[in-house]
Amino acid sequence: MSFSALGLCTELLNTVAEKGYTQPSPIQNEAIPAILQRRDIIAIAQTGTGKTASFSLPILHLLAATPRPQTHGVRALIIAPTRELAAQVAANVDNYSQHMNMRTTAVFGGVRIEPQLYALEQGVDILIATPGRLVDLYKQGAINFEHLEILVLDEADRMLDLGFIESIHFIQSLLPEKRQTLLFSATFTKDIKTLATAMLNNPITIELATAHDHIDSITQLLHPVDKARKNALLLHLINQNDWAQILVFTRTKRGADSLRNELEQAGIAAESIHANRTQQARTLALDGFKSGRLKVLIGTDLAARGIDIEQLPCVINVDLPYVPEDYIHRIGRTGRASAKGLAISLFSDDESKQLKSIERLLGRQFKKTIVAGFAPTPKPPVIKAEENLYGNFEADDNSKRKGRSKGRKKRR
Repeated sequence: MSFSALGLCTELLNTVAEKGYTQPSPIQNEAIPAILQRRDIIAIAQTGTGKTASFSLPILHLLAATPRPQTHGVRALIIAPTRELAAQVAANVDNYSQHMNMRTTAVFGGVRIEPQLYALEQGVDILIATPGRLVDLYKQGAINFEHLEILVLDEADRMLDLGFIESIHFIQSLLPEKRQTLLFSATFTKDIKTLATAMLNNPITIELATAHDHIDSITQLLHPVDKARKNALLLHLINQNDWAQILVFTRTKRGADSLRNELEQAGIAAESIHANRTQQARTLALDGFKSGRLKVLIGTDLAARGIDIEQLPCVINVDLPYVPEDYIHRIGRTGRASAKGLAISLFSDDESKQLKSIERLLGRQFKKTIVAGFAPTPKPPVIKAEENLYGNFEADDNSKRKGRSKGRKKRR
């Protein structure tokens, strides 16, 4: 099926053609007609499958036929879990609407709120927002949801992981009951089903390839190494392989910054991205990585859902994540659109619990491959002393002390 068969307007078809899109992806093929019919949908699809276009294109088509927004009004609201994802969705919506008279804006934390207040004064057709900043703007009277037509929850599972459920329910209480709601998630957990039941009306469920299915096409390697030598092994792997770009994950923000400094000292263009960086710094780092100016981007799990790079050759986990599902989200940044992907994890003995959790989630065991020159230090043998030896020694010692005590009492 071609895009022209999906029922989109001429302006959008022209944009799609200019971008070189020929055939809709499976999620676009399923979701676009259902959204154009004003149906609520639950779509289980991962990032990198054309998900953003699957809701952006039909939303733009539907809004083109309805009145412009009023002061502080919003006609379509897209809620995303992170700043990076919100900015990315906004950029895509702007690109798709280039031949249309649409007013869109993105609002999120980490930047000054005043420009966002100004952008909302005249009303917007499509607002892309993170939950926290959206609630802040509403409480300041900057947003009017009275004429909202469409709500999108993008990467809903990640929003639940990040603890936004109360904000989502608060926002839901502000919206018109008569609206179209679209929920997109990489996984279809019990919590997502509960959220969908509360927010959607008789939805169509579209379940395509999940994140678990996607990672089956990714080569996954596990390299045991001493914890203190992980950074050295990472540097060795980068120097030994011809990877154009490497996305690296650490468990902590401090670890990301420390690793960035080490790589820069070794002459490798690298930058870190995490919650403590300003929004401007995060945007510059992501842009530099996408453009190829940076070879390595180092992030925490916050970045796992907000990065969408075509043909990303390699993801490296310097630290295994505490939450096993985060492993799937991390390595899911590679191997997009049928391309080959590679995910490498550097494993130290203190991460045995995390490794077992990941293996249990995936239903497989990793083969441990040691890199020459980086074999972990063998553990010293544990010598088990005889319990009776210590028991007797302790008893004899105590009895001696008791004897001395009695002697002192007698002399007194």
